[in-house]
Amino acid sequence: MTEYLLCLLESNPAPTIGPQAFALSFVEFKAHLMYNSYTARLIRQAVASLPRRRRRVVEFMFIQMERDQSMPENANRPEARSTYVTLTGLPLLIEFKWPFHNSTAGADFWVLHADVKLGNSEGLHAPVAVNLSATVREVLPSMQSKDVEGPVVNALRKEVDRRQLEFVKSGKLVPVQFSSRYYDFKRNKWFFGKASDETIATLITRKVFWHSRLSSGNVWVGDPAEALYVESTVPHILEIARGLAETGLMTLEGEWASANASLMAQAERFEADFNAAIGELDKKHAFEDGRKK
Repeated sequence: MTEYLLCLLESNPAPTIGPQAFALSFVEFKAHLMYNSYTARLIRQAVASLPRRRRRVVEFMFIQMERDQSMPENANRPEARSTYVTLTGLPLLIEFKWPFHNSTAGADFWVLHADVKLGNSEGLHAPVAVNLSATVREVLPSMQSKDVEGPVVNALRKEVDRRQLEFVKSGKLVPVQFSSRYYDFKRNKWFFGKASDETIATLITRKVFWHSRLSSGNVWVGDPAEALYVESTVPHILEIARGLAETGLMTLEGEWASANASLMAQAERFEADFNAAIGELDKKHAFEDGRKK
């Protein structure tokens, strides 16, 4: 299908789109469009410039891909709500209040409120106001959740990794800058840091463990947001997950994983990682609080 789409686009002389955007598996292709806004813009321009009949064929193909392939079958099940784990080992459940809205302060940015809940805690959370800068707004296909939720989730995870967010039982909204810090304009892509295969494997096992502990049910390890977080690809994430499944830690069906007893038996290890990360977070904020007094 992607080869046929490439032929349709390249048969039109302008604009030219390189084959790198299409010589991919469908999963990679979908993720590429979601998180490389430059490529997505070029594709939309190319499709718009096609003759009417050919444009309808391409648009129909995209609709069919959306319906048939872009999401796993169980994406609409209750357990599809994901637990996002930081590289430091903290499980997060994030609730967004869509959509972004103009800043009431009159500044040139848009705001999205969210509640970052710390899993495995007694009601600890970090209410945040995600501030989207005008510079980053220009590279987004839209401000709808389908186009921006993954990058926002990862920006929040990185803020936790950097110990910038404090989890409390009650607290004021904390501003989080969703700015060019996380966008590489030279390469026209989001960038949250490159991780080794060992780190990715640890992230996957933590994600499957904490999701099973906190939410139960299957977990979507093929989520493009996970690949984006560690600068990888969905196929590579799934390859690592298959390796973990072969050890017996989890069962993998397509892009979905479920924890096996051998993984859940390692609860002490995951809780130790959790406590160490919380300890470092608390230490940092206690130091800052002490300096303010």
